[in-house]
Amino acid sequence: MNDHGASRGDTKGSPFGDKGQYSFSTCWNIRRQPGGRAMIEEIAALGFRRVELNYNVTREMLEEIEPMIERGEIGVSSVHNTFPHTPDPDYGTDSVLLGFDDEARRLKAVSLLVESAEYAHRYGGEAVVVHPGEVPIDPADVKRLEKLYHEAGRESQAYRAAWAVFLERRESAAGGYLQRIVASLDEACNLAASKGLNVRFGIETRSRPNQMPTLAEAKTVIEALRGAPVGIWYDTGHAIMMDRLGLYDSVGEMDGLMDHIVGVHIHETIGLSDHWCPYVHSGDPHFYDAYLPMIERAAVKVYELKAACLPEEIEAGHRLLTDKLAKRAAQAGR
Repeated sequence: MNDHGASRGDTKGSPFGDKGQYSFSTCWNIRRQPGGRAMIEEIAALGFRRVELNYNVTREMLEEIEPMIERGEIGVSSVHNTFPHTPDPDYGTDSVLLGFDDEARRLKAVSLLVESAEYAHRYGGEAVVVHPGEVPIDPADVKRLEKLYHEAGRESQAYRAAWAVFLERRESAAGGYLQRIVASLDEACNLAASKGLNVRFGIETRSRPNQMPTLAEAKTVIEALRGAPVGIWYDTGHAIMMDRLGLYDSVGEMDGLMDHIVGVHIHETIGLSDHWCPYVHSGDPHFYDAYLPMIERAAVKVYELKAACLPEEIEAGHRLLTDKLAKRAAQAGR
């Protein structure tokens, strides 16, 4: 089944333009289309030849999807760890995962990541999207920060005081988790190499401020694993939200990381609400331009949009994005 680098997928009959190298995450319609075939067909109808299979895709869905991959009806760009779906919340998307201090749980997280890589390799995918872990802080504390952000604003005294307390808690605990994440990724890379898996691991910028990595933490991980197939998965919408909350500068801190971008999740935010179509839902014709260099640099480009995004809006956002990228390329003489 493995067919790296192939341009696959059948978009014939789609009322929308062929999206070429761009991929599309199944997070858009997985709850609306419980059957694997129907889910993939709906995405292909948007003009996408490739998909990212997200962490909610079940083994039952794969029974319908795998024959479609084998027949070349759809290509796979990437899978999102933990894949296929793992119902145990210890290994879900909001978990300590690769940073567990409990050795048995950490080793299971490593094993599940390698299994995700095996699926990606089998399907001809280029990468695994990885949520490395988090500093375990009560979600209610994070919600309170977000509430303060909305009600009082980032520059308010109340928000600044709450943020300072939060940041001190995060920074005082992060070191141990980061160390274990590095060790876990090293083990996963060694296991993947021993199995001949030709995929890269992209550690994803996250959507909550207690989650890892920050951009500085991503640099630490990548430098510690120099030479390993590990880079950053730059989720643009998540990075924008963390910038707004004050965790990091989502553009300025990309120095030193641009050469290590494995892939991108393309979506924009409205306030702290993410997974909207770029340019279309924000109504801002220029803000998202700052993230075009990251999209250009990424080998794997995936739209990760919410169910509320309509096909016509997805098409409009894609045209705006690709027109801007084409103009940038023309100005650079590419």
